Amino acid sequence: MLSPALKNIYTCFPGGKHKVLTMSYDDGRLEDRRLVDIFNKNGIKGTFNLNSGRFFDPQRVPVSEYKSLYAGHEIACHTYTHPTIERCPMEQVARQVLQDRMELEDIVGAPVRGLAYPNGSYSKEIMALLPALGIKYARVVPTTGGFGMPADFLEWKGTCHHNGKLLELGRQFLDMHKTQYLYMMYVWGHSFEFPIYDNWNVMEEFCAMMSGKEDIWYATNIEIVDYLEDARRLRFTAAGDKVYNPNARSVWLEVDGVKVEVPAGQLVSF
Repeated sequence: MLSPALKNIYTCFPGGKHKVLTMSYDDGRLEDRRLVDIFNKNGIKGTFNLNSGRFFDPQRVPVSEYKSLYAGHEIACHTYTHPTIERCPMEQVARQVLQDRMELEDIVGAPVRGLAYPNGSYSKEIMALLPALGIKYARVVPTTGGFGMPADFLEWKGTCHHNGKLLELGRQFLDMHKTQYLYMMYVWGHSFEFPIYDNWNVMEEFCAMMSGKEDIWYATNIEIVDYLEDARRLRFTAAGDKVYNPNARSVWLEVDGVKVEVPAGQLVSF
């Protein structure tokens, strides 16, 4: 019996898309209110990295607003008091992360599984510790200027800070069309920087430019991580003519140029 023809099978983002946009903002400053409003108006999703030990800073969003302000976005850890953790004993690093997780989870009523390294400080030892603390990804400060997927989600480099050629890179991202690749644009920063540099208009223009594109998935950091983990759990036949999805939600593929949805718990033949 002849074997089935060898197919080109690619992982896609939800809906068969090949691009994803995600935003990451630190410290929970009051300017997040305006930033979230910009995101919401344009269908953009963000991850907000917060220090639960600084709740009482008058320059920060009060805890009472967290659920309503960040609804539809992700709340992630930024450590409890924002120390330069590479200089800290590992026991204190663990406490900084776990205490932040526990207090944020008490507020949002759900697991908190992401982290942005405070002051951009981290080490290989800290990276190795994080999975045992329930952290699935961690963002660093250096950026790539590109749109590739990270080699290690515990050393996740963004595309750019919003002060770094944001509009130029955004236009490049929109022009990416080769569907044999997955492209990600990842923007990070602090909302308090916008009034300092008087450039709210840049973020407003960027979000309007990126809004409503059929080939872009708008996702939080953890949504990207979880979805790609689901994709890795797919079980293919050796011939590549069938796939079983053991996950609780659909995963999308491109099979010889055709978008294929693999629903939760189902076996699909190509």
